[in-house]
Amino acid sequence: MLFWIFIFIISLAVLAKGADWFLESAEKIGLALGLSPFIVGVTIVAMGTSLPELFSSLVASFRGVTEIVVANAVGSNIANILLVIGISAILAEKLTASKSLIDLDAPLLAIATVLVLGVLADKKVVLIESLILIIGYFIYLAYTLIYREDKKESEDKKFLPSRAERRKYILSFPFKKSSEKIKIKSKDILFLILGGLGLFFGAKYLIDSIIKLSFLLNIAAGVISITAVALGTSLPELVVSAKAALKGKPELALGNIFGSNIFNILLVIGIPGLFNTLVLDQQTFILGLPALGLVTFLFIISVISQRIHAWEGAMYLLLYVFFVIKLFGLV
Repeated sequence: MLFWIFIFIISLAVLAKGADWFLESAEKIGLALGLSPFIVGVTIVAMGTSLPELFSSLVASFRGVTEIVVANAVGSNIANILLVIGISAILAEKLTASKSLIDLDAPLLAIATVLVLGVLADKKVVLIESLILIIGYFIYLAYTLIYREDKKESEDKKFLPSRAERRKYILSFPFKKSSEKIKIKSKDILFLILGGLGLFFGAKYLIDSIIKLSFLLNIAAGVISITAVALGTSLPELVVSAKAALKGKPELALGNIFGSNIFNILLVIGIPGLFNTLVLDQQTFILGLPALGLVTFLFIISVISQRIHAWEGAMYLLLYVFFVIKLFGLV
């Protein structure tokens, strides 16, 4: 048992480090290929912190332990809100939500969560439902890009004196306009490959260890996934949001969680569902789904109020502890 616990911990570490290398290299290569920092931020960076969840869920789907997939996504979203936002609010003493988070991100997260809860109501995810989730994500991505671009255009109008120049600016917006050319370095390609390998092998041995520990401890694989795996794969979000909170950048701390949670419930469930019908274990269905709906609603209400105070962060942490205790049947 100690051996497989060791493998579990090492696999999580390799998975997280692989995601870090892959994300950093992909970001540099994207900028070198001419993508603007805005496009890179909304796509590559926004998706990057959820790569551990996606890769581990894909491996679980291929291995046939599909209950891990939904449990991982649900558990990660709960951990992101209660744990990551909780810690970030305590560190910053107060997180302030911007107007764009209230007007755009909060409603989209609410819609995505309601959609997923509806899909999971029958305890399984079939091919057509996976396609709906994936299409939903790309609609969200397109809408976000259009909204952010329109906002940036309106902010930059004073710097664009003529309509012709403004149109030229908009048409060239997705591409890097700086005269400084960023070159793709061999180091970036090497770390992109190493990051991909880290994601693959970290995910593979993580799923292997979950299967073994589930058998040895007589605990459902879904329960391990919704707690330990979800906690481990949420570490990138914790690092990003905590650093942002300490640096006085609450929009980044909150926006990171919005983007990650929408990615998790739409793509981390949707993409593995293309290859196998996903099923829910009993604990995820009875406790995980209601908790997901409740904490997402609580988070959105907190954001709409424009401020998440330190005492609310402490309350989030207590709720997470209660959720884990309840999941293992200790109360």
